[in-house]
Amino acid sequence: MDWGYEISKTRGIDLDMVDTSLFEKLVKKVPSATKCIQCGTCSATCTASNPIPFSFRHCQIMFRRGQFENLSAELDTCMLCGKCSLACPQGVNTRAVISTMRLLLTDMNDINFNL
Repeated sequence: MDWGYEISKTRGIDLDMVDTSLFEKLVKKVPSATKCIQCGTCSATCTASNPIPFSFRHCQIMFRRGQFENLSAELDTCMLCGKCSLACPQGVNTRAVISTMRLLLTDMNDINFNL
């Protein structure tokens, strides 16, 4: 029977199946990345998020989940000004986290390109 709509696929993510190796590399280089409690203070103080949609919290969640599609482009919008690092109640070195994420994604893309 045609009801005029379709039920879309679930957007659930099986976190047990996620490859966390890139996040583990990030934590080795920037141990404070594990301190993030996703409070959103960094996103609230972000200068880059005023004219364009940017969220450190969103980037870190996507990176942890292994969802790297379009993540490089979003990370490139960060100006690395450091306001978010100053505002973070947990003392996460957000500048180092973003810089390291950029490097790891670049390395990953280089490896995939050379295959």
